[in-house]
Amino acid sequence: MSASGIGTSALLAFQRAIGTTSNNIANSATEGYSRQRTELSNLTPQFLGGSFQGQGVQVDTIRRISDDFVNTQLRNSISDQSNAELKASLAGRIDDLLGSSSSGLTPVLQDFFDAGQDLANDPTSSAARTVFLTEAESLAERFASIDRRIEEQRDIINGQIRTNVDEINSLTEAVAGLNREIVSKSTQGTPNDLLDQRDRVLNQLAEKVNVRITEQDDGAVNVFVGNGQALVLGGNNRELVAESLTGDPRSPDIGLATSGDPVNISRFIQGGELGALLETRGGIIDEAQNTLGRLAISIGEEFNQQNNLGLDLEGNLGANIFGISEPTVRGFPGNESGGVPEVEITDVRAMTTSDYRLRNVGGEYELTRLSDGTSVTPENGVLELDGISVNTNAIGGVEDGDEWLIQPTRNGARDLSVDMTDPAGIAAAAAVRADLGEDNKGGATIASVRADASDINLGDLSADEPDVVSFVADGGSDEQGAFVIDDQAFDLDDNGVTTISFNGWEMEIRGTPADGDTFGVSSNEGYPGDSRNMLAMNDLSDERLVGGDRTFGDGYNSLLANVGTRTRQAQVAQESADAQLEQARAQREAVSGVNLDEEAADLIRYQQAYQAAAQVISVSNSLFDTLLGAVRR
Repeated sequence: MSASGIGTSALLAFQRAIGTTSNNIANSATEGYSRQRTELSNLTPQFLGGSFQGQGVQVDTIRRISDDFVNTQLRNSISDQSNAELKASLAGRIDDLLGSSSSGLTPVLQDFFDAGQDLANDPTSSAARTVFLTEAESLAERFASIDRRIEEQRDIINGQIRTNVDEINSLTEAVAGLNREIVSKSTQGTPNDLLDQRDRVLNQLAEKVNVRITEQDDGAVNVFVGNGQALVLGGNNRELVAESLTGDPRSPDIGLATSGDPVNISRFIQGGELGALLETRGGIIDEAQNTLGRLAISIGEEFNQQNNLGLDLEGNLGANIFGISEPTVRGFPGNESGGVPEVEITDVRAMTTSDYRLRNVGGEYELTRLSDGTSVTPENGVLELDGISVNTNAIGGVEDGDEWLIQPTRNGARDLSVDMTDPAGIAAAAAVRADLGEDNKGGATIASVRADASDINLGDLSADEPDVVSFVADGGSDEQGAFVIDDQAFDLDDNGVTTISFNGWEMEIRGTPADGDTFGVSSNEGYPGDSRNMLAMNDLSDERLVGGDRTFGDGYNSLLANVGTRTRQAQVAQESADAQLEQARAQREAVSGVNLDEEAADLIRYQQAYQAAAQVISVSNSLFDTLLGAVRR
C-alpha cells in the first residue's frame, strides 16, 4: 500500500477515535453511560523486497468499558439501599403512631384503670360509675382509632405493592424488548448504547426487587427473582400480579402469572422496595394489629369474666361490659368447599399474635401456626391450639388441598366495644359473703370468699339459707379432720389452709378449726357498699394475663419495644446500605465512568495523530506530483 493509502487509513482511524472520545465527553453526565474506547489494529503487512511492509491501521471495534462483577455489585447495593430506606420510613411511621401520647394507648389505658380505682373507693357513686363506663368507651375508641391508623398504613403499603408490581412488569417488558434488539444487532457489532440502556433498566428493576441476572451466548440476559422464578427469558417476559391468594383480601400477595391460576411467590420476594413493603406489612403491620387485637380481646374478656362474678346495684350478677370480636375465618381462593370451620376462643390467656392456616391434606385436617410452623391434628374433628378451638365437622364438600386462613386477633382492636349502657350494671360488689358460725370455738378464720363461676346459683343462697360448711374432727382422709359440705370433704393442708369450691363459689379458710365449727356462705345482695369485686377487677391490671406472661400495660409496651427495635434496626441498615451504595457507585465510575481529564488528553493525542496522518497524505501527494513532473520533462 502506498504512503497515501497508509495515511488515509490512519486519518480514518483517528477520526473514529476522535468521534468516540467526543461521544464520551458529551455523555459524561449521562446516568449509566459506560465510556467507550476505539480499539485499533494494524492491517495485514505486505511482503515486498524480501521483507514485510506495514499497510496502515484499521478500527477493530468500539469497545464498551464495563465489568459484569462491578455492575452486579451495584445492582445488589441499589436493591439493599432502596429496601432499607423504605423499611426505615415505614417503620418510623408506625413507631410514631404507637408511641405518641396523643394517639397511643398508654394514657387512655391508665385513665381506665384509675377510674376503676375511684369506683372501688366509692362503689355506690353514680358519678364514679359513669366515669368508669366513659373511660371504658374511650379505651375502646382508642383501640379502634389506632387500628384505623394502622389500616391506613396497610392501604398505603398495598397501593405501593400494586404500583411496584406494575412498574416491575413494565421494566421486565423493556428488558425483553432490549434483549430482542441487542440480539438482532449483535451480528453487525456490539450495540454499546443498547447495552447501557439495558443496564439502566436493570438498575431500575433492582430498586423494586432483588434480581439475579444471567447472560446468554447471544447477548440477551435472563432475569430471575426469589429462588429462581423467571421474569425475563431472552426476548420474553412473565408478569407479576398483586391479588389475594391466601384468603386475606386486605393483604394482596405476589403471584407469578401462568396459563392457570397465579403461583404465589410472596415468600420468595426479597430486597428492593417490594421486599420492604411485604416485610413491613407482615412483620410490623400484621404484628401490630394482631398484638393490639389480642390485648383488646384480653382486656374485654378478663373484665367481662370478673364483672360476671359480682353483683350490680340491682343485686344481679354482672353482665358483660365489653363486646368482643370473633375470630376471622376465610377460605383460600380456589377452594372446592365454600364452607368454613367453626372457630372459637377457649382460653384467652393462651392466645398468641399469630395467624393460622387450616389445610385438608389427603382427607386429614392440619392446623398450623404461621409464625413458626407448629401444627396439630384433630380429635373427633376438633383441633385445639393456643387457646382456640377449630371445629371442622361443619365444613362440607371439602377436597384435598383446600385451605382456610384463621385470624383470631386481627380485628380485636377494631371490634372492641362497650355493650353496657347503664352504670348501675357495673358489678362492684362481690356475689357472695361468708360468716363464721356463732358457736365456733376454733381459731380458723375466713381469708377470702368469691364467686368462682358465672353460673353460680344465687337463688339457692340467702342470709337465712346459706351454704354451710362444717368441720368434722374425724372426717375425711386427713388425721387433722376435714371440712364437709353436702357430703363433700375438703382436707386441711400442712399449713392449715383449706380451699373449698362448691356451688360456683370458692372460700379459703386459714387456721385451726374446732370440731363442729361452721362457716356459712350466702348471697351478698343488700350490701351495695361492698367493693370486693371492683378491687378484683382493679387487680387485673397487675396480673400477667396477656399471653400468660405480661400485664396489660406490658403487652402494649412490648409492642412499642418491638416496633422501636425494628425501626432502629432499619435505620442502622439504611446507614450501612447508603455507604455501600456510594462505594459501589464509585467503583462503577472508576471502571466505566468518563474522566474528563483523560478524555481531554486523548482528544489532543488523537488530534495530533490525525494532523500527522493528514501530513503523511500531503507529503505523499507532493512526492507523487514531483514524480509526475519529472516524467513529463
